[in-house]
Amino acid sequence: MANILAIESSCDDTSAAVIINGNIHSNIIATQSIHESYGGVVPELASRAHQQYIVPVVQKALKEAKLAKNKLNAVAFTQGPGLLGSLLVGGSFAKSLALSLNIPLIGVHHMQAHVLSHFIDDPKPEFPFLCLTVSGGHTQLILVRDYLEMEILGQTKDDAVGEAFDKSAKLLGFPYPGGPEIDKHAKSGDATRFVFPSTEMPGLDYSFSGIKTAFLYFLRDEIKVDDNFVKENINDICASLQHTLVEMLMTKLLKAVNQTGVKHVAIAGGVSANSGLRNRVQVLGKENGWQSYIPKLEYCTDNAAMIALTAHYKYLKREFLSMEASAMPRMSFP
Repeated sequence: MANILAIESSCDDTSAAVIINGNIHSNIIATQSIHESYGGVVPELASRAHQQYIVPVVQKALKEAKLAKNKLNAVAFTQGPGLLGSLLVGGSFAKSLALSLNIPLIGVHHMQAHVLSHFIDDPKPEFPFLCLTVSGGHTQLILVRDYLEMEILGQTKDDAVGEAFDKSAKLLGFPYPGGPEIDKHAKSGDATRFVFPSTEMPGLDYSFSGIKTAFLYFLRDEIKVDDNFVKENINDICASLQHTLVEMLMTKLLKAVNQTGVKHVAIAGGVSANSGLRNRVQVLGKENGWQSYIPKLEYCTDNAAMIALTAHYKYLKREFLSMEASAMPRMSFP
């Protein structure tokens, strides 16, 4: 039986989780509200907040799991990708604890962990399956053959879809994070009211920089005519933008299903909390005969439970790091 403490600190959430023999026993998250007034994550402030939160978060995770430190068999942490300062805080703490207890250290790729979040609770996907991972920093189509065997089939060549949501939300005057605000207003809007251009990339790759620019010019031109345009049409604007972004994602996902013949399809990452995306994946699944896997909302955003589960499988294969291993903000996909 393996008892593993996992730490996630890749961006602005400080999280710790305990996994015992493959089962999550605690998952504590401290969210940093300091970034709201800046309209986005400030890296230096994020790393300082991690230093403040990491000890109480770890203590709470161990207490909730009813596990003493000396009963741990390994310590895991997000090695990358992410913000360098934030990763260093989590990595330094994990190393220090592992050294003091003389137990193995496990490094985890953040996006690989998002994929494996589907194995925390039932229903669990069958191998092989396709996973669309969507977040503020990544948009990837991944073929998952096994717990630790994955292949990127396509990805964004510039901006991530989560960035497109958040930057567009900022243009609309929404507070950070703005993606959920677009989702909220879209529920009451007409998704066909406004048409935004979609960028078509070769193969299974994506591009979202073009729609961000088009949306900026759209708002600029409409506001020149009517100062109250955004306020009077906010629901339809959000619905139309969200519809365009979701359909861009679905076009390549459907193409990947047809190319691979894989009929088990999952989504993961922060943007997988978007209700429009979640609904569209389920609808397309029913229309095209694939089995859809939608993560619980608590496992969509950054959390240590997914780091812990990935570490569990790496522990079984004895994939440990040396204590000289460093944080890797641009860590390549496994």
